[in-house]
Amino acid sequence: MVMHTVPTPQEIRTFHADNAKMRERDVATKLGISEAQLIAAYVGITATQIISHPDQVMHAATTLGEVMALTRNASCVHEKVGIYENYHTGQHAAMVLTEDIDLRIFPSHWRHAFMVEKETDDGVRRSLQVFDGAGDAVHKIFMRDDAKLDQWNDAKSQIALPDQTQTIDVSPHTPTEPAKANDAKVDILRKEWSAMTDTHQFMRLTSKLKMNRLGAYRIAGAPFVRALAPSAVDQMLRAVQSSGIEIMLFVGNRGCIQIHTGPLETLKPMGPWQNVLDQRFNLHLRLDHATEVWAVEKPTQRGPAVSVEAFDADGMLIFQIFGLSKEGRDSRPEWRDIVENLDGLVLEAAQ
Repeated sequence: MVMHTVPTPQEIRTFHADNAKMRERDVATKLGISEAQLIAAYVGITATQIISHPDQVMHAATTLGEVMALTRNASCVHEKVGIYENYHTGQHAAMVLTEDIDLRIFPSHWRHAFMVEKETDDGVRRSLQVFDGAGDAVHKIFMRDDAKLDQWNDAKSQIALPDQTQTIDVSPHTPTEPAKANDAKVDILRKEWSAMTDTHQFMRLTSKLKMNRLGAYRIAGAPFVRALAPSAVDQMLRAVQSSGIEIMLFVGNRGCIQIHTGPLETLKPMGPWQNVLDQRFNLHLRLDHATEVWAVEKPTQRGPAVSVEAFDADGMLIFQIFGLSKEGRDSRPEWRDIVENLDGLVLEAAQ
C-alpha cells in the first residue's frame, strides 16, 4: 500500500488492524508515515500525548519500578532491564547513571512522547515512547511491574498534554552526514589525537578540524585506527561471549545513547541478525548493515581506550564497544587481545 498523502487517523488504524501481525515500524513504512504518527492515531484510544522533555519522562520512569529500556537505530536494537534512578538533567545533555540503565540523553531531539497501553495476548503492555522531530523512535520504556499501575496513572495525569490530538506535525528526516575528512590537516589530527587525555576530547578535535568521526578514521592511519573486515563484527561478538569478559556496548541515535556494561552470555543468529538474548540484556544487530568497521585507539589518563565501531552504508554509527575499565573489573587487556586478532580489511589490488 503506497500512500501519496498522509492518511487520516482512521485510515491508519484500519490498515494497522488489517495487518495486525506486522511490526509497527513496518506498518508506518508501508503507510508512508513515521512511527510517531502511527502512535498518535491512537490518542484517546490506547495512547496519551505527554510532555516530551526528558525531565518529565524520566521523573515518570523513576516511579515505575523495574522496566525495560529500549534504544535503537536502523541497524541495532538495545534492550536493558533495570530501574530508572540517578537522573542528571542538562540543557544540552542529560544522563541516567545506574549499573543497568545507563543513558546519555540529548533533549533537543525529544519532540513527541506518548504513554501507550496496548492489548496483547499476555495482557495490557504499557510503555512510554519518545520520538524525534521526524517521528522516529528515540527511546522507549516498557513497564514490567503491574503493582505500579497507580504510579502509571499518576504519571499520566501529571504529564498529559492539554491537547490530545490524533495528528502531529513531523519534520523531514535529516540525512546522515557522510564521512568528512580534511587531508590537509591530517598531521594536526594525529598530533592532537596523540595528546588526548579523555575520549570525549575526540569530538571537539574533529569539529575544530572540520571533520567528523568517520572521516577522521579514514585518514588517521596506524597506530590510531585499523580497518576491519565487516565479518569482524560477528567474530568479535563470539570472542567476547566465549571469553566471558565484560564490555561496554553503546547503541544510539540522535536523541539517546544506551549502554550495556557486562558480558555477552547467549548469542543466537537468525538470518541477517545476530542476537544477544541474556536475562536482562537483549541486542538485535543487523550484521549485513555493518559496511565499515574500525578498531580505534584513543589515549586517556587511565591508559589507551580501544574500541570497535561499526558504520552503515550511509556513514551512520551503529555501535561502539569498549573493554570495561572499572576498578577491580578491568577487562581491557583481554579486550585488546580480542581486537588485535580480528580480521583486518583486505583491500583488492587495483586492476
